Amino acid sequence: MLSQPRRWIRDQSPGSVTSCVRRGLCSRRHSLWILLILLVVCIAIQTFVARQARNDKLTGLPHLRSVNKQHLFPTVLNVWESIQSLTAKTDVKSPQTDRTADVHQQNEGYRKQLDYILSKHVDNLAIDSQTEARKVSAGKPLLPKHGASLGLQVPLALNSTRKSFISDTPNPPSLLKAHINSVPTKETCHPKSHIVFLKTHKTASSTILNILYRYGESRNLTFALPLNKHSQLFYPFSFASHFVEGVSSRSLREFHIMCNHMRFRKYEVAKVMPRDTFYFSILRNPVAMMESIFIYYKSIPAFHKTHSLDNFLDNSWKNYNSSVTNNHYAHNILAFDFGFDNNVAPGADDLEERTSMAIAAIERDFHLILISEYFDESMILLKHALCWSLEDIVSFKLNSRSEKSRHPLLPETAEKIKRWNALDWRIYLHFNTSFWLKVDSLVGQEQMKREVSQLRELQTKLANSCLKDGGAVDPSKIKDVGLKPFQYGAAVIQGYNLNPDLDTQTKIKCQRLITPELQYTDRLYTQQFPELAAKHKQETKGVSPRRQRSDRTGMTGRAWARDAHYRQMMRRKFSNLKNQKALTSALLPLTDANNNTSMP
Repeated sequence: MLSQPRRWIRDQSPGSVTSCVRRGLCSRRHSLWILLILLVVCIAIQTFVARQARNDKLTGLPHLRSVNKQHLFPTVLNVWESIQSLTAKTDVKSPQTDRTADVHQQNEGYRKQLDYILSKHVDNLAIDSQTEARKVSAGKPLLPKHGASLGLQVPLALNSTRKSFISDTPNPPSLLKAHINSVPTKETCHPKSHIVFLKTHKTASSTILNILYRYGESRNLTFALPLNKHSQLFYPFSFASHFVEGVSSRSLREFHIMCNHMRFRKYEVAKVMPRDTFYFSILRNPVAMMESIFIYYKSIPAFHKTHSLDNFLDNSWKNYNSSVTNNHYAHNILAFDFGFDNNVAPGADDLEERTSMAIAAIERDFHLILISEYFDESMILLKHALCWSLEDIVSFKLNSRSEKSRHPLLPETAEKIKRWNALDWRIYLHFNTSFWLKVDSLVGQEQMKREVSQLRELQTKLANSCLKDGGAVDPSKIKDVGLKPFQYGAAVIQGYNLNPDLDTQTKIKCQRLITPELQYTDRLYTQQFPELAAKHKQETKGVSPRRQRSDRTGMTGRAWARDAHYRQMMRRKFSNLKNQKALTSALLPLTDANNNTSMP
């Protein structure tokens, strides 16, 4: 017999109804407890992310900071809204399951947003690198932002930026760390004291050398100075660690700054300098640099028989012989200084490949490349990279030519130089672009303008305080012989006169600012190695001051090397070196470097 169907209210007992309501309330309470726990977990995650962001120093990268805060994780507000919407749905059977699915869907959406942002950011970098490339016309520096298009492809190392940027970074944290590690911020900015500066030729590098000398001397830092009181690290030979005074004798355990002329070789430099060393260098427009080199090194064989730069460029392969001493100055000198083979023809099949390899090696070995045409901006960028103050990077121009020894170039001549020094030109184009990208990421355009203005005001103030004539003067007008710069070639190198009525402290400060390279190097060598300096002074008693200066600058000729007394003196000086090639380089300092002769 079929039983009568139950009716919920009329037939069921009151106790059963109460039990069902109680079970429903308990189930809802459990769900609320679970949601509350999820809320606490989300708050903890949000707190952890914020703290991690601070620890990772994201303050220097605003676009990455916004990605981290807005897209990597949902905010607490979003979570609370999700909870409200979840509790409002009475027809949901399993709140926990739907919540997990929602969070998973949200995170998937955030991941897609992040991928899109990163791809757009890289696209913008590639576009900016094209629009910010500066076209160099004869006698004019590159314009920071508003130049015409170069008519060239994006610099070689940037061509694959987006591809490598995305494929090499499968997860965002590794990408962030890669960028953060190279950007100092106020929270972690500590002044750097381990520094290598590759001093390139005719690029305002003597002024930077003075800045480094002053910074190190005022803080009692140790310099990696050339052996036996030379001013160059046996350039043009590829650098070797035993070229540094104190390395072979182990009289010094730590070196802070290396900044004298050398032909760069990273693994040998790394034998001398600590692992946390900051590497930087400076480039100059090869067009203007070639004009300067032609005047300064007019006596080298490649230039000696030519009456003008145009004449040399029109017959370059006839006048230029890479096997002849000193001729490396005439061809791709920037590439040579960085340690690369400079003998590459303009139309060579492997020119682009060699350019790409050179750029990749420089980017690997150097943290920062400055541009001479934007010297003040370069100093501000260096200040931020080294965590120094404005007073640390202020300077006066040193080893600078007078206007009467400068010659303007025709546009046709500029084009000839670009073809002749094709390797240098391509390297310069790339790093001129990367320089402005560094400015945007580390400093910003507006802050750069403010700090450049402050730097120039400080320079003007120091010039009015220190300099008698308010600026540079020709060498014939310099009163103090000890402050007269070394003169070479057809260039007229200017110097400074100090104001006579300076107190002792101000005079020391001003004198450091205008001390030429050779005199400053001598003084630092004497301070670091007093016994060796005294011995060297005794040995050079019979040698004229001009010969000593020429020896230290590496500009000695073969005629002096034939001098018996000079030979005997140099043999005594290099008796502590095992490698006899060093002796040869001292007797014939500018030997055939283009044969890639390198010393172990």
